[in-house]
Amino acid sequence: MPELAEVSRIVHFIRQHLVGKTLSRVQAQHDDIVYGKVGTSADEFEKAMQGKTVVGAGQQGKYFWITMSSPPHAVMHFGMAGWLKIKDADTYYYRTDKPQDKEWPPKYWKFLLETDGNPKTEAAFVDFRRLARIRLVDCPADEIRKYTPLKENGPDPVADPELVTEKWLTELVTRKKAPIKAVLLDQANISGIGNWMGDEILYQGKIHPEQYSNTLNDEQIQDLHKALHYVCSTSVELLADSEKFPEHWLFKHRWGKGKKNQTAKLPNGDKIIFLTVGGRTSAVVPSVQKKTGPITKDVTEDETKESHPSSKRKRETPLKEESDSDPEIEKVSKKSGPSKGTGRGVKLEDSEKKASPETSGRRRSTRLRTK
Repeated sequence: MPELAEVSRIVHFIRQHLVGKTLSRVQAQHDDIVYGKVGTSADEFEKAMQGKTVVGAGQQGKYFWITMSSPPHAVMHFGMAGWLKIKDADTYYYRTDKPQDKEWPPKYWKFLLETDGNPKTEAAFVDFRRLARIRLVDCPADEIRKYTPLKENGPDPVADPELVTEKWLTELVTRKKAPIKAVLLDQANISGIGNWMGDEILYQGKIHPEQYSNTLNDEQIQDLHKALHYVCSTSVELLADSEKFPEHWLFKHRWGKGKKNQTAKLPNGDKIIFLTVGGRTSAVVPSVQKKTGPITKDVTEDETKESHPSSKRKRETPLKEESDSDPEIEKVSKKSGPSKGTGRGVKLEDSEKKASPETSGRRRSTRLRTK
């Protein structure tokens, strides 16, 4: 699932290629899940975007938006495998040589945008799993974060550094009694942190992911706060390009190399093990991330021998573990009827039910970029 860093990459490309341009052509593909689940329709999206000028783009965690010259505005979430492609631009955070990835329009598109001017820009929102969400929010552009779904989510460490203070973090972790990894993944607490970012933050902070958050001491919370801002700001500055990530990051080594069933290790020989915490598989370095308080369970010898993925392009989690506690990720098997549109957008007073985590299927490949 695209996390804070990957979404920031797309916002960067929207600002670079779409902001300041008028949409001369908008096509939206009917989808009563991607649009309908959040009270919008493809027809409404087309009418709302057609002929308007893109004036800005923004982000809160895993959500991002495109602000138009007049309301409503488009607010989007990639779900598990959604993405925004811009023709002739390297928007992806990993490289691919598949011929089908260069087709235009791309497969599984949900909307296509074309700007006026010369040269024109063409963009496409794609999602083959239909777990992404596209909605219209009818409000002033500078008030989007006061509306659903953004108002239900926690602060963004990069967008809201003045809110994500050490004092704020102390109050958050001490009032919770849950594994610290689960606390970080809950989007109602902090926006944007997913599986790999949560693991990296905890590794850099030298904190075991299973330890209950309310047992962290002052020094650990201070280290967690520093690691949180360091990992988030660095990955965003690098536009989620993992080739440029620091060599000492766990990310560089968690995916594993070499033969199948060979134990994952850091360059210094420290073993990397894999535990299920907060519904996700967590990469942990026991020699660095010590247990200093109560945890959900002890690490067994069998778990320390767990094998790592054999390829960079393979995911590190079991197939059944998909959710980062995002309210937008729903069960694919759920057969609910289409939602009715709400005219020009979602109003402040509208409420939305939180959906169940998606529990089956296969995710897109990891974020390692292959040459």
